[in-house]
Amino acid sequence: MTPVVAHCRTLLADGTMLTVTATRRPRAGRADVKCAVPDAARLAERMAEVVRLARLTEARLDARDQVVLSVDGTPAAGERNWELAAVLADRLVRGAWQAADVPLALGWSDAWQLGRIDGHAPPPALPADALLGGAPRAGAVAAGYLPHLGALTGHADPGAAVSAVRAWFPLHSGGGNDSLAWVEVGVFPHPADATTDEEDTIAVPGTDAALQQAVRAVLAGARHFDGRGLGRWRSVVRFSEARFQGDSYQLALVMADRLARGREFVPRGRLIATGSSTAWHAGQVEGVAGLAAKTQLILAEAAPGDRVLLPAAWQDGLPPGFAAALHARGASLACIDRIGLI
Repeated sequence: MTPVVAHCRTLLADGTMLTVTATRRPRAGRADVKCAVPDAARLAERMAEVVRLARLTEARLDARDQVVLSVDGTPAAGERNWELAAVLADRLVRGAWQAADVPLALGWSDAWQLGRIDGHAPPPALPADALLGGAPRAGAVAAGYLPHLGALTGHADPGAAVSAVRAWFPLHSGGGNDSLAWVEVGVFPHPADATTDEEDTIAVPGTDAALQQAVRAVLAGARHFDGRGLGRWRSVVRFSEARFQGDSYQLALVMADRLARGREFVPRGRLIATGSSTAWHAGQVEGVAGLAAKTQLILAEAAPGDRVLLPAAWQDGLPPGFAAALHARGASLACIDRIGLI
């Protein structure tokens, strides 16, 4: 029987023991995950992000209940051993994993969406029954070490089932920081009988609420255009720059998603794209501001094998010789007004 309350302990680097408590209750229109850390609202936000990302690697995910996570202390800045304990407490209370006793877990990851566990910070004394994130150290007994979340149940590395692709877009601010930024989309197969709303399956960690909502709307719309693109994936979107303005990233985002889902031919080099749309559900590609500056930046950064995609609305306004200069660099160019025809 699935418990209503579950606990998982962790040890900080100085030996302090904390307990993460997970409580399950009817969702009733509330957020799927809620976290509370004493006097540390930002840490609570990070805990919720960790749990949501780790959930993406589960073969089946039932989000009809809300899980409330709390910790009986406040980890210091930089402490990350609690991350694995939060993930395990969440799985215990939802019945996604079972343990005979209250487990003790130490571990952290920079890629929970891949199910990877990068390591842990060893405390002064370590009980023999602890679950430790990361690969065993030289000379250590392999039992108790978790290099990935699949090892909890004897399964394969869940990251092997994730397809992650990056696309680049020009980030123009009018100064010396102009650069090609990247957006990465990682997709994990979603059960065919799942009823989760499409936008709820898309995580955009490290960004503000406005960008998260915009990214979800863009991908949901573009997948709708695919006909059979909805309801098949759980996704994580990451940006090389967490803070920027404008919507010129949208075409790069859509193309990275299509590449990750096997809907486009992979270029020899990078895919560099800029463009937006008010009708992604119809596959339309529209122009964005900053044609002159962005084409100049793209030309300066283009390398052999790169594929450059620009809005068809830009075609008549491209600088003289732009296409020839790209070709001379070994890059290709296409101006498009619709996705799916590239």
